[in-house]
Amino acid sequence: MQLIHVQPVILAGGSGTRLWPISRGDYPKQLLQLDDELTMLQRTAVRLHSANPGTAELALLAPLVVCGEDLRFLVAQQLNAVDAGSPTVILEPAARNTAPAIAAAAHIAAMDDPNCVLVVMPADHVIADADAFCEAVATAALVCAEKDVVATFGVKPTRAETGFGYIQRGEALSEGVYALATFVEKPDAITAEQLVADGQHYWNAGIFLAKASVLIRAVTELAPEIGNAAEKAVSVAARDGQFLRLGFDEFCASPSDSMDFAVMEKLNEGEADISAVVVPLDAQWSDVGSWEALLDVLERDDAGNVSRGDVVSIDSRNCVHISTSRLVTSLGVRDLVIVETPDAVFVAPKSESQRVKELVTKLNEQQRSEVSSHQKVYRPWGTFESLDTGARYQVKRLTVNPGASLSLQLHYHRAEHWVVVRGTARVTRGDEQFLLSENESTYLPVGTTHRLENPGKVTLEVIEVQSGSYLGEDDIVRLDDVYQRS
Repeated sequence: MQLIHVQPVILAGGSGTRLWPISRGDYPKQLLQLDDELTMLQRTAVRLHSANPGTAELALLAPLVVCGEDLRFLVAQQLNAVDAGSPTVILEPAARNTAPAIAAAAHIAAMDDPNCVLVVMPADHVIADADAFCEAVATAALVCAEKDVVATFGVKPTRAETGFGYIQRGEALSEGVYALATFVEKPDAITAEQLVADGQHYWNAGIFLAKASVLIRAVTELAPEIGNAAEKAVSVAARDGQFLRLGFDEFCASPSDSMDFAVMEKLNEGEADISAVVVPLDAQWSDVGSWEALLDVLERDDAGNVSRGDVVSIDSRNCVHISTSRLVTSLGVRDLVIVETPDAVFVAPKSESQRVKELVTKLNEQQRSEVSSHQKVYRPWGTFESLDTGARYQVKRLTVNPGASLSLQLHYHRAEHWVVVRGTARVTRGDEQFLLSENESTYLPVGTTHRLENPGKVTLEVIEVQSGSYLGEDDIVRLDDVYQRS
């Protein structure tokens, strides 16, 4: 049999609001380290590479990773820190759900090999048994390479879950492969019990496999507006180092829809000459879709608690305790989720943790910055962290990586005072350029062109004091930027 190229496609553009407050818009769930020393994105990227794919007939290609412009540097940094085979990061100009992202990835993969089999995976799932996952991928890939089918994984359910959609399997087509009979939307509790009991239904994992050419044909026939927009966006895509930027206007013209609704359910209804099949997956899978789900993913203590960070608990059971900056304590409580970050505390009954989206919506209505940003904000050059804010002033801690630099910029509404507390800084101020060492400082008046660089080999740490009538991050006029940010 001819060698089959397997093309991993990782969808890394989600916002992860269901794990607020540690998951936020500028640092969502897929970038977090939850279950081990790797982040969820990193674990997804290495999963196929770290385990035996199950057959010598399959050859893994470097992953294609899809994310938004705002996350591109964090995604690239995390991917480059692990052995993931030199991935390409595809940049979506706007969020359009999974179908347009998958269609664009299929067009890109088809340029090199239209018969390669795409394995499309969300970046924010936990799959504890990588070997079982790879075996399922091998089973599905061999079927997809031979036939014009789109395969999806059905996770063997371990409980009557109302937060997932379900897939019903039909007749057996080959060993480990079944016709896809029906999709079931998220059921009520009684229906969920019935679905789990009949042995024919699986949780819908949202993982898809198909030849690139078959995916393109399926999207083009069943969701032509999405297919056409994706094809045009790829045709004008521009390479920027590790990044591949899709055409802005072309991609934004696509409707927003999921792969399930745009393609899979229509395949199941016979609207194209492409079949949908399901491959059962028993690999300790979780989408970590709620705080309660962490009790299944992370190690518990003898009282059934999951605790991370500085936590002291007495006579509390089946709770989630998460501390990121301060001591968190509990006494004699049951079935609670308690999550602490430097700027927010979240407490809820475990059974209500799925409703965190309602809370995020309310915070958005109040225009609270805590929805999208942490106190520590990551940038391609390092981080900044707000230490104190008041009327007409703000104090931040900046850390600049060795060899990195901020953009050449100016502000219309604020002045800044920089104090170096660690390392050496190269400062551009107007027409001047000079070095600052520890305990030295400089003042940057309103409207002055300036840049901060780290020419050294250790991390540069600077305390920045801002003063002025407006201190928002949008009061930055970039004149030159090595990271090509607008």
